[in-house]
Amino acid sequence: MPLLQFDIARTLSAAKKTSFAERVTELYTTEMATTGGHVAVTIREREPSEMHLGRAVDGPLLFLDAEIRQGRSFDQKRAFALATMEYAADEFDIPDENMKVVFTEHPGQAMMGVDRVGDEWDPEN
Repeated sequence: MPLLQFDIARTLSAAKKTSFAERVTELYTTEMATTGGHVAVTIREREPSEMHLGRAVDGPLLFLDAEIRQGRSFDQKRAFALATMEYAADEFDIPDENMKVVFTEHPGQAMMGVDRVGDEWDPEN
């Protein structure tokens, strides 16, 4: 039950937000070997003055805080991060230097919805 929270220093249309969320969900399910029904995505538009990254160059910033269930390999997380940032760079003209991804991992039971409580991730299922 991942929660993928994006902060972006750019204004996006509703259609752009929807297509971005759909594509990110697709990337997550592919790279993390899961299904998309439980993937939650938020997109928060920020004023440029509300975001800072020391290495940033001219252009918008994009940060991803990925709250995920523990158990994925480094390679899976890295592949998802790179695919997502490549897509964001192409879609929104964001320089590579202006993007950052942070993963926070939780035990399965710490991630829940009204209808279910997560369990531990098993790469065999």
